Amino acid sequence: MVVRRLKSASMTQLAERRGLIARELRQVADLEFWNGGGSGSIEATAADEAVTEVAAGSGLLVPTLFDHYQSFEPHPAAFFGLPVVRRPSGGIVTVAGGGFIASGPPGKDRAPTPWAPPGLHLTGLEGAGEVQTPLTGHPAALLGIGDLVWFRHAKSGELFEHTNSVRLLAGDAFVDEVPTYRGCGNSW
Repeated sequence: MVVRRLKSASMTQLAERRGLIARELRQVADLEFWNGGGSGSIEATAADEAVTEVAAGSGLLVPTLFDHYQSFEPHPAAFFGLPVVRRPSGGIVTVAGGGFIASGPPGKDRAPTPWAPPGLHLTGLEGAGEVQTPLTGHPAALLGIGDLVWFRHAKSGELFEHTNSVRLLAGDAFVDEVPTYRGCGNSW
């Protein structure tokens, strides 16, 4: 609730400040582009007359950090699959890798989330790791070596920093493969 109130107040202040800056800048130069916003403020930023271009950012792919945003209805659009490589017990499976931890303050909300099969959870003792990620939950008993577990990432950048390309899915068929910025030779 506090964050929503702060956001509302800051969007009003931001529109006023942008308007003032735009008027002052017109005395020196007329800006062709003024980029603003982000995933959580697209509607408010698009309504600002000073802005000519709105940025969607990570929210375009709806990683888990955007699940509770009320400014738009989230529809997750990016996932990554990891194979089961060990079955330490009937109620635990271990997948290869998975440590795509999002930047920002440490916390559970920065870890990837098991998505399918539904009902799997990260363990409290190990969490998502760069080498392995153990998972618990009722579907663990049904998974075999080589089966894929699908995850959602907390933020888009962390996932795409580790891959050279992504495969695009339409329905149940892969229709294309495109390079990420890393695949284009850019790495930050």
